[in-house]
Amino acid sequence: MDQLVTPHAMDSPITQPWWRKRRTVQAAVAVGVLVLLGLSAWLLLGSPERTLRMETDKLTIAEVQKTQFHDFIPLRANVVAMNTVYLDAMEGGRVERILAQAGDTVTEGQPLVELSNTQLELDVLDREGRLIESLTQLQSYETQLEQNRISNQKALAQIQYDIVRLERSLANNTTLGTFASKDSRATIEDELAHQRKLLPMQDESNRKQEELRLRQLPQIQNQTEKLRRDLTITHGKLDNLRVIAPVNGRLTSMDLKVGQNRNRGERFAEITPDTGFKLTAAVDEYYLSRVKTGQVADVEISEKPWAVKVSRIYPQVKDGTFNIDLQFVDRSPDELLPGQALQGKLALGEDREALVLPAGAFLERTGGDWVFVVSADGSSAHRRTIKPGRRNAEQLEVLQNLAPGDRVIISDYSSLERIERIDLTH
Repeated sequence: MDQLVTPHAMDSPITQPWWRKRRTVQAAVAVGVLVLLGLSAWLLLGSPERTLRMETDKLTIAEVQKTQFHDFIPLRANVVAMNTVYLDAMEGGRVERILAQAGDTVTEGQPLVELSNTQLELDVLDREGRLIESLTQLQSYETQLEQNRISNQKALAQIQYDIVRLERSLANNTTLGTFASKDSRATIEDELAHQRKLLPMQDESNRKQEELRLRQLPQIQNQTEKLRRDLTITHGKLDNLRVIAPVNGRLTSMDLKVGQNRNRGERFAEITPDTGFKLTAAVDEYYLSRVKTGQVADVEISEKPWAVKVSRIYPQVKDGTFNIDLQFVDRSPDELLPGQALQGKLALGEDREALVLPAGAFLERTGGDWVFVVSADGSSAHRRTIKPGRRNAEQLEVLQNLAPGDRVIISDYSSLERIERIDLTH
């Protein structure tokens, strides 16, 4: 007979292994995430000290020295005329005659070019006619005012004469008793009374008309003078068809051909007066705050140094440079030619002893703020932040974090911005 087994006798607790527990799984996932993040950061950022291997022979290495710092910048200047006079077409027209060529020396008032312009000539004739008509009308009005003044004076004088005549006649006839009748006496007395009434009226009329004439005369004279000036200007338009030299000097850059048509305002040529030359140079914007008017420079002309000084600074920066003008301290050399290029040096301050690093291509990337300093054994170079001072084309003054005898890589730092150490190979 089979033995019955109760359910309670077969039940037993089931225990999960530790690696399948929920907390263990969560901890494992967290650790995995941290590992992945760390791996990603290492792949993206690299090791804390980013390194690069380079051959020593391909680098330029210079030594820091305690020596004289020459505070100057190189100059490349161009010769330009001190003054330039531009010749523009006051009136357009067809070129009829060319009386001077580029390179000629001209004198003030010398004719250079003759133009023709038929339409301008017709316009001038028409305007002259209208101006002359207006001028004639003003002169006629002024003449009429003068004639009215004379007529008024004559009328007043006639009244005064009639009064005197009638008074004399009345007095004589009364004394001699020669009146033909009482009517004739009354007639004389009436006429005398009438003339006496007319006298103040005529006098008042003359006074008012004279005041009006005196107010109108200045206006007439001003208008007349303006019309005459307009007439002169109108005549001058035809004179502008002949281009003349306004100053003495050398005629430059004139390119005209007979038969060409030139519009009003177009440039004909330039004249360089005999006022000497100046130099103009472009300077790196780095020196904008250090270049001052009055600073002295030397330029080389025909293997001889000539002293010049900064006369004007143009602070507008374009393409990384600003422009300056320089004038010769003494007279300018006779052999100068417009456009000639000259080499020189501009002194920014006095020479003095300083800690100096030779200038190199590294300045374009760092501006002198950091460098790679070679280790004592020459096996590596480490990035170091320094404090730069003055600089010129050949030297960089170092104020902090370098010492005499330090060896620095001064060649190009392209692609080295994120590098901390360079391993040097031979």
